[in-house]
Amino acid sequence: MLLPRTARLASALRIAANSKFNAFPRFYSDAAPGALAKTPLNDLHVAKGAKMVPFAGYSMPVLYSGESVGESHNWVREKAGLFDVSHMVQHRLTGPGALPFLHSVTPSDLTRLPQFQSTLSVFLHPVTGGIVDDLIITSHGPEDFYLVTNAACKDKDLAYINSNMESFSSDVKHEVLTGQGLVALQGPLAKDILTEYLTSMTGSPVDLSKLYFGASVFVEIPSLCEKLHIARAGYTGEDGFEISISEKNTETVTMGLLDVGSTGSRIRLSGLGARDSLRLEAGLCLYGHDLDDTTTPIEAGLKWLVGKTRAMDGNFLGAETICKQYDNWRFVPRRRVGFVVEGPPAREGAEIVEKGTDNVIGKITSGCPSPTLGKNIAMGYIRSGFHKQGTEVDIKVRGKERSGTVTKMPFVETKYYKAS
Repeated sequence: MLLPRTARLASALRIAANSKFNAFPRFYSDAAPGALAKTPLNDLHVAKGAKMVPFAGYSMPVLYSGESVGESHNWVREKAGLFDVSHMVQHRLTGPGALPFLHSVTPSDLTRLPQFQSTLSVFLHPVTGGIVDDLIITSHGPEDFYLVTNAACKDKDLAYINSNMESFSSDVKHEVLTGQGLVALQGPLAKDILTEYLTSMTGSPVDLSKLYFGASVFVEIPSLCEKLHIARAGYTGEDGFEISISEKNTETVTMGLLDVGSTGSRIRLSGLGARDSLRLEAGLCLYGHDLDDTTTPIEAGLKWLVGKTRAMDGNFLGAETICKQYDNWRFVPRRRVGFVVEGPPAREGAEIVEKGTDNVIGKITSGCPSPTLGKNIAMGYIRSGFHKQGTEVDIKVRGKERSGTVTKMPFVETKYYKAS
């Protein structure tokens, strides 16, 4: 589920292993190794043989020894992968001004968000209507909201929140939950593993069958003297959970999940490499690549984030641009679309050209080989009019024009657990 332009990952990562999907370029941050922060699971990653890389100002695992990115990716699709996402920034907004504040900086209609339900949203640029950051908002009550934002956007987001909260400051309290870790258990076996773990830790049966995608719950673990915040969510397109835990207990919970999942060989630690290819197959955006503050939610294919009543009242930052685009596609100059690409994978920055001409009509923002499909996939922005599925284009890859076809996203059907 994300990086700003100020901290984009810069040099290419290439991992050699025994799979045609192993050459996996991704981008590093420019932070010096000595300046990197560490998550509560850093020692565990090192002990498990992880290849650590700079990511969003943190030292993060991209891959674990003995497997390729393709193998890790497929494991999550077939069983369960456990991701360390403790680098993400967790917040709490409380008070009578919390809802009005969030309505001023996002286009979401949070009055329609039930307690313990979540939604994807975006912080908006006041001038361009572009996306300052994307985030998850969870309602814990009418005056209590839990937020998760991107690690590399932390300084920018805090400045943005503080600046825009000034007129609400007496009615809203903002807290960064610095003492929390966060792990994501993803894959078709995630529910069984988490159910077994929670049942063993609580001493009574735990039923997750009514916890649907986007919902969350607190589960008290007496031996840890804390309640885990468990959300049915993730950034892979698979069923799964994100678990917020105190820093001191993050490794304990992680090891407990790994121990339960070891029965039947159902679980592995997973890194950034698989996370990136999984999210791209699911058609999910990475901030700083597929989203930035010059790109509106409408251009990004996220029109559904804009509540209908919010579009009518227009009482949020950037509303002039967004509401105009919401009502009339003529004001949307470009669209985010998916591509299947022949030949080598198209990477970020590759130009999209009108077929048979030298007319540049767009740019690739993310791309990689798809382990699931056995094809090269990408997403990017293309001039409106060329965005329809089936449109054939040329994409400049390694100095040559390769054939590409606009295709629907997600590339791989998502498996979110929803009420039937």
